[in-house]
Amino acid sequence: MFHEVLFPRSIALGARGGPERRTEVVTLASGFEERNSPWALSRRRYNAGYGLRSLDDVQELIAFFEARHGRLYGFRWRDPADERSCLPSETPGPQDQLLGLGDGALTEFTLAKTYSSGGRDYRRPISKPVSGSVRVAVDGTEQQEGGDYLIDETAGRITFLAGREPPPGAAVTAGFLFDVPVRFDTDFLEINLAAFEAGSVPDVPVVELRLS
Repeated sequence: MFHEVLFPRSIALGARGGPERRTEVVTLASGFEERNSPWALSRRRYNAGYGLRSLDDVQELIAFFEARHGRLYGFRWRDPADERSCLPSETPGPQDQLLGLGDGALTEFTLAKTYSSGGRDYRRPISKPVSGSVRVAVDGTEQQEGGDYLIDETAGRITFLAGREPPPGAAVTAGFLFDVPVRFDTDFLEINLAAFEAGSVPDVPVVELRLS
């Protein structure tokens, strides 16, 4: 159950959070360690409480929380630290991220962002692109939405139209802005106005949803 609505950006801009991993560590009698991760994908976690600056913000948060029925419905979250297919200082371009290679018959490609460091890569699925931000290229030639392909902005899927299938070996790339699918990680908002005025930050946990 998901609402295609964006969490208030004015509050999200002041939030704190980032990627989370789960690693199981077993220390052997010899002192050596065995490490294993049951998660193939990372998960983002945020605290929206740090973004509250006024009582108007509190009221906006309460309204958003009530409309989502607490943890029941997911929603979109814009992470200002990681919201685009390129560097934060750049504008997304159609060759930012490699989605796959054509084979002459394949029509569907899913958006993804690859993080690279030290010769290792992590490919992150992107399921919630920002409307109107996706640009697609085949072998470096930008394609036209509606004429060459269609984009499902609720699932992050690109579908090439009949007769426009990428040829064998052709690199399919894309650039985009994106949101993170999340939900509240609590069914109770405890907001102490006296503490808020004194600078205390309410705890408003938000956690990423894995939709695919």
